[in-house]
Amino acid sequence: MAHIRELLGDSKQKLHDEIARALYMERIRMKTEHWRVDPPDERSFWRKVNETIAHISTQKGIPIGQPTDEDARIFHEIVARYANEIPGIFSPNTYRFASRVVTFGFARLLNTASGMFFKNEFRLGDRLKITGNIEKIRELALKGTLIMTPTHSSNLDSLVMGWAIDAIGLPPFLYGAGLNLFNSRIFGFFMERLGAYKVDRRKKNLFYLETLKMYSRMVIERGCHSLFFPGGTRSRNGALENQLKLGLLGSAVEAQRLNFMRGTTETMGFDASHAKKIYVVPVVLNYHFVLEAASLIEEFLKRSGKEKYYIDREEFPGTRLLTTFLWKFFAAKSEVILSFGEPMDIFGHPVDEHGNSIDQHGNCIDISRYFVSRGMITKDRQRDEEYTRLLGNKLVESFMRTNTVLSSHLVAFTAFEILARKHSRRLDLYGLLRLPEEDRTIPYTQYAKVTEHVRDALRQMADHGKVQLANHMYGDINRLIKHGLSNLGVYHTQQPLAFDPDGNITSQDMNLLYFYHNRLTGYNLEQLI
Repeated sequence: MAHIRELLGDSKQKLHDEIARALYMERIRMKTEHWRVDPPDERSFWRKVNETIAHISTQKGIPIGQPTDEDARIFHEIVARYANEIPGIFSPNTYRFASRVVTFGFARLLNTASGMFFKNEFRLGDRLKITGNIEKIRELALKGTLIMTPTHSSNLDSLVMGWAIDAIGLPPFLYGAGLNLFNSRIFGFFMERLGAYKVDRRKKNLFYLETLKMYSRMVIERGCHSLFFPGGTRSRNGALENQLKLGLLGSAVEAQRLNFMRGTTETMGFDASHAKKIYVVPVVLNYHFVLEAASLIEEFLKRSGKEKYYIDREEFPGTRLLTTFLWKFFAAKSEVILSFGEPMDIFGHPVDEHGNSIDQHGNCIDISRYFVSRGMITKDRQRDEEYTRLLGNKLVESFMRTNTVLSSHLVAFTAFEILARKHSRRLDLYGLLRLPEEDRTIPYTQYAKVTEHVRDALRQMADHGKVQLANHMYGDINRLIKHGLSNLGVYHTQQPLAFDPDGNITSQDMNLLYFYHNRLTGYNLEQLI
């Protein structure tokens, strides 16, 4: 609460205005976006807040909009309510049980693809592949506090990350999960007891956002390994995140400063070397296909195109049950690659296996000095906000390097760019997405030549550490194209990319093709088409 007070200063008017703003936003949310998981008493709570403000104004003759003596009490009640809503309840027994259930269930589901339901024909690691310096990450988990920061493509990401953390031998992590996922009673029961704290993205008022950041800071400061999606929500357009939500990242910077301040005090002088360090681990989740791709790209185009974009066909049914998602996902003869990037400190410096921060010259550095002013570690909000922004930039750069390109990404990118180049003079993006089917055909010879050219450029980039390539990205280009098309179309009714009867390349759904194409934007590959 003190942090929120600090943001508002000593102004009673600002506090009153924020209470009124929170009340207004919450009433709108309850009216337009009610979920089953919402607390049953929330309407009565906010009604009481409204009545209290109105009653005091009437009784004491205070004009509406002016601060009252009750504002401080109302403020405390609102923040206390949010503070009780957010945390989960970690249960070691439930964690061990859920880990076994998830591993067993995933393994059984993936074997449905070959009819081997009661046999261990395929191991889970054959489909969910992990890359990166895992040994270093394990070592750092013993020396400090880890923060996993994965990209976010699907509602499956939380489950996949939970399995991966257990599979590589890391201790349990606390993580922020969208409150909408708790609408499933079974899923919500396990998530809450596995350490998931609730993130309600509908709530945009200052009190909620600052309470959420304070909770994140406290658990990190106390040494709890944490996971959150820095993009804030699933990528709507299929691209790697390049604009991150800095709130929770800022809580990590603040926790590190507080750790150093405590270490300095305990050592009776300016020596924070014994304070626990925080290490940020970027993770890129790479899917051949995304279960929610159709709805995600529709939402993105509605938001970005506005009047330029319209839907001229019936939409697909609403969100499917999680069990249906999992069944179809593992029944597909596909793979997921979890690419763990190089760990960094909260300033974006790389760290060695001992947890030492390394500068650009290869020298060990004491990062506690970044918080020093006039010989002491100090609190400076403007300075720390800049550090957070720089950390966000370093994460985006790491995502680009850590991204593992799959065949589906390559074939979608090449096809869309060929069509875009062909029609660039007369069509903008939204016109291209409405391109008639007869204009979507690409001669296979041309397509294979361009695809190979782009693949070769990606190989050169991989050799210089600018991106990673899946093992299947090497070898014969015709085999690679078939691999990409078969994986890209494994789930969708309308194929993003397919062979036509003449053996040429075509698309049955330009929106989906655009979605998967976007995974390779940002590498300047467009100039190769």
